[in-house]
Amino acid sequence: MNIAVVILNWNGMHLLEQFLPSVVTYSKEADLYVIDNASTDESIAFLQKYYPQVRIIQNTHNYGYAKGYNEGLKHISADIYCLLNSDVQVTPHWLEAPITIFGQQSQISILQPKIKSYRQKNLFEYAGAAGGYIDKYGYPYCRGRIFDSIEEDKGQYEDNKEIFWASGACFFIRKSVFDILQGFDEDFFAHQEEIDLCWRAQNKGYKVYYTSQSQVYHLGGATLNEGSPKKIYLNFRNSLFMLLKNLPKGKWFSVIFLRMILDGIAGIRFFLQGKISNTWAIIRAHFSFYRYFCHFYYKRENPSLENYYSISSVVYQHFIKHNI
Repeated sequence: MNIAVVILNWNGMHLLEQFLPSVVTYSKEADLYVIDNASTDESIAFLQKYYPQVRIIQNTHNYGYAKGYNEGLKHISADIYCLLNSDVQVTPHWLEAPITIFGQQSQISILQPKIKSYRQKNLFEYAGAAGGYIDKYGYPYCRGRIFDSIEEDKGQYEDNKEIFWASGACFFIRKSVFDILQGFDEDFFAHQEEIDLCWRAQNKGYKVYYTSQSQVYHLGGATLNEGSPKKIYLNFRNSLFMLLKNLPKGKWFSVIFLRMILDGIAGIRFFLQGKISNTWAIIRAHFSFYRYFCHFYYKRENPSLENYYSISSVVYQHFIKHNI
């Protein structure tokens, strides 16, 4: 089974210097690629000088995560893509379990390893941890991370388990499925496009899994910090787009209506904390949703996945009940 490890880069030479050595050392089973989103730093020259074994695909513009991968992957032939952030340190034998799982279990089409913090290696990492889920209103969370509450890895997630979404920080997918789904939704630009892709995959009957038999360490926040207004804007906006596209008929209106009320409460909470720019980011996200409502409504493909959520409200369970 042929696997391609593909890193998307934009002006990230310093990250390539820091993290690419582990990828080269521990990925002998794979072909290695860097898709460059029209960097203006010395990324290309660095790769050509120090890593001639890494193949370079140069996009003509900075397309962001979604279109950046869509464009670059058109030039890569492999059975399995591993889409790997440039700020991820991999570990010995990290590819063995994914290759085995894909080879033995044909129903699994998307896979995520255990993702832990590069800075504090005993902790799970914000973007993925031990596999992602969403609640009824589309709020994402992970085993090992609920909002800003992050668990220590004590062996509590040593399993292979079906999940709802896999992290874009280290995202394994069969090329055939990526092609059937026509890749990421480029209108997302960045953030939550991997959740949308996983949801669309499950609407078509494909399975998304997590495996603890593979482990990586993610720096995180290399492009946008977790609390930045731009990231908040993209996350809130894209989550609404995703709900509109993927919720089954008869549910989308009521769920989105209640979700927008919850977003409003989050905006008030930011306001009371003095984070005015974050409140404004949520308001902007809602206006963008109104503006592009029809555009995303027409992307619906008769979604039918009724049991898409694991709990009714992660906000209620975490902040009110303190159960998770």
